[in-house]
Amino acid sequence: MSKMVSQLKKPQGLLALALSLIILGSLIANMFNTSFYSVNVKEIKFKGDHGTLSGLLYTPDGAGAEDPRPVIITTHGYLNTKEMQDAPAIEMSRRGYIVLALDMYDHGDSRWESDIPVKDLFGTFWVYSQFDASKYIFEQDYTKKDDKGNAYVAVSGHSMGGFSSLVAMYMDELTSLQTGQRMIYAGISAGADFSYASAVAPQDQIQAAFGSRTVGMIAGKYDEFFFNKSDDEKSATEKKVQGTVTEKDFAATISGKGFLGLAADNPAAETGKFYTVESGELKLEDKVVRPAQSGEHILFTPSQTHPWNHFSKTATANFIDFYAHAFKGVTSPNQTNADLGSGNQIWWMKETGNGIALVGFFLLLVPLISLLLKVPFLKRSVTASTTTVSAPSTGMQRIAFWAAIVFSTLFPAILFPTLMDKQADGLNVLSVISMILLVICLVAAAAGFILANSQKANPDARAKMKNIGIGSALLAVISLVMWIVFEKASRILSTSSYFNEPTTNQIGYWALVSGLIIAFITCAFYYFSKKQAGTKFSSYGIHLNSITIIASLCTAIAAVFVGYLLLFAVQAVAGTDFRLWTFAVRTFEIEHLITGLRYMPFFFIYYFVSVVALNANTRGQKRGYLLSIILNVGGLILWIAAQYGKDFITGVALYPGQSLNGILLFAMVPLLVIAAVYARKIFEKTNNVWLASFLNTILFTMITAANTAMFWNLV
Repeated sequence: MSKMVSQLKKPQGLLALALSLIILGSLIANMFNTSFYSVNVKEIKFKGDHGTLSGLLYTPDGAGAEDPRPVIITTHGYLNTKEMQDAPAIEMSRRGYIVLALDMYDHGDSRWESDIPVKDLFGTFWVYSQFDASKYIFEQDYTKKDDKGNAYVAVSGHSMGGFSSLVAMYMDELTSLQTGQRMIYAGISAGADFSYASAVAPQDQIQAAFGSRTVGMIAGKYDEFFFNKSDDEKSATEKKVQGTVTEKDFAATISGKGFLGLAADNPAAETGKFYTVESGELKLEDKVVRPAQSGEHILFTPSQTHPWNHFSKTATANFIDFYAHAFKGVTSPNQTNADLGSGNQIWWMKETGNGIALVGFFLLLVPLISLLLKVPFLKRSVTASTTTVSAPSTGMQRIAFWAAIVFSTLFPAILFPTLMDKQADGLNVLSVISMILLVICLVAAAAGFILANSQKANPDARAKMKNIGIGSALLAVISLVMWIVFEKASRILSTSSYFNEPTTNQIGYWALVSGLIIAFITCAFYYFSKKQAGTKFSSYGIHLNSITIIASLCTAIAAVFVGYLLLFAVQAVAGTDFRLWTFAVRTFEIEHLITGLRYMPFFFIYYFVSVVALNANTRGQKRGYLLSIILNVGGLILWIAAQYGKDFITGVALYPGQSLNGILLFAMVPLLVIAAVYARKIFEKTNNVWLASFLNTILFTMITAANTAMFWNLV
């Protein structure tokens, strides 16, 4: 046992373990993704009316032109990709259905073709993705149809994918009035009511378009965005707060009752039960184009938040039960598992495999770098060992140190809403604070330099004043940059054809400001405390040797290249990537790389300052790695706890308007935890900050850029 532990401490042993985890996890993921190799899973791309769509096509053995099957098109919500639909894709394909897990336009590997004005970017991908995919599936010979040519196709999706599904059924009905054939037979949304779909048509007309279709909704009781009461149902207090409400009951709202065909004054409907609903007349320009029809509707209301729907046996069981009912009597005789109970689920084992591979991927990079550092040029990344930054020695110094630690931990969370949304009031306050700091620092710099040149002061005093002057001047520069960043916030990382990922812009701005504030604190401590205690600048690991910097950059690029090369190989062989819930490392297109390169300079500021500060404050400290992690994400974890804790306890979130930003933290937090570990571990190997800074910047910017919405055709 001790020999095994000893081997794992060596780079070769740790590398072997990482590779083993990647291979094992990927084999497990592949086995369950293909339902023990009984389903063929392949990535496809096809032309839609508005661009190129990408998806994972799950085809059970035997299905095809000779044995057409009902087809289910399932898609993700805003910011996500087709891989987030693993649960319904795996479960329904193992039950004999053909499934297309779809990337909506400008998500994953799908691309919108035409120019998109920035103001219209949210009115493109979700409106047309499902309908365009339905047109493609309708034309395929493996799609089962009735004797009149109507296709047995279901559309479903989460969040904006749900809106896309609702709108697709509306568009399909209008099209069928011209062609005489329906392309969509049934549909179910998760995490989506009629809010956005009403931009295309009002609820009563969308429901009229459902006609005789079977339609369902999964309406989580803790959903961060939807299923609230309509404005005319809210109390005066509720109207003031736009946010989540504990135990939301969509079946008790006017909209929910209307969906189930009940009058507004009826009591709350029973969930999990199919209701026969009269659709109402379908109208165009106030002219009836189709009389009312009768269809079945159902609501499921699991006790879940919005992103929870993706990773839930309960929600997956709802999907299975819905499809079993909707397609009853029209499945292929060869779908021997079509009646498999909804409690029989294996998708979570695929997610387990993905998670194991994800751990292996992040475990891989440190030993890989250790081996790369033995290469002749790359070993120039390593510099002479450095002393740690001096520890606080007096009571006041200790108080100041821990006060700075607490502040540095909390301020990224405290400023999170202001910075993510560039809230004007908050930015104005920060602008005033930075201007005050600028004035104070300029005065201190002037006084320091004047006193440093005074002939009356002794040499020690003059040296001390010179140090104060230099430090204050540097802090004045940082304060000026912060003031500009706050004053010109609307022009910095704003959504455009160059910076074409809205959420990456938000995260990048938060990171930029956080980095500047950390830089201010670190410089202040060095010039006004640490330097006087004997700490040298070299203790911070900022070696300005150009060869060291270039070698570090090359090493980081090589490590990330090898890591992603392995990911692409796994994707090609096993058809899986590395992920756990919303945190994913996925393959990318060339556009993602170009976009990532655009964002890297901004993220480099954050990661460089972070590596400097984490090592300055935690090297030599007990439980230094834990302290590093707390410094990086402690405040954000508290923010999540407060946001959701207050929601569940009182019924209103701490920041009701921060629902989407809060969800982003589910991926940001683990990313920053790993970044903190890399910052410390790689510094220990190189004795400087460059390699860790470059690695964190390149790796985590690419992970971010490849795993969100990218509007490549913005104008």
